[in-house]
Amino acid sequence: MTLDRLLFLTDTDTTVGFLSRDPELLDRAKRRHGEKHYITALPSLRSLRDQARVPRPYRRRLRRSRKESYILPSGHSYRIVRDPRHLLLLKRLMWAYTSSANLSGAAYDEAYARRVADVVVEPLGAPRTPSRIYRLGHRKLRRIR
Repeated sequence: MTLDRLLFLTDTDTTVGFLSRDPELLDRAKRRHGEKHYITALPSLRSLRDQARVPRPYRRRLRRSRKESYILPSGHSYRIVRDPRHLLLLKRLMWAYTSSANLSGAAYDEAYARRVADVVVEPLGAPRTPSRIYRLGHRKLRRIR
């Protein structure tokens, strides 16, 4: 099985979460419909530049951000990961879709998360507050979460 078809359970830079390069695996694990986009975790600003264009007024903010996710005008969301432990996995994957390790709309259940994951990256920490999410417009910034 290749890395593209695996569901990882790991302690991310913000909370305990699922990572995968296949959004269908995340949909199945979270039991949710596929109409919503997942946050794409990236290991560097250079990889973000290869995937999307950030509006000029927000470039400095994004460069200096920590534990924040941004929804770009295209509708896709990205987070630059800076946590060294999380980067070890993310650099091997190059990029990955990320989500909290729980059923959609439910609280975190470690037993369930371990059962549905293909690979569990130890040690798992306790769930923490998720990242803040901002929607970037061409002229306006709005906090979503």
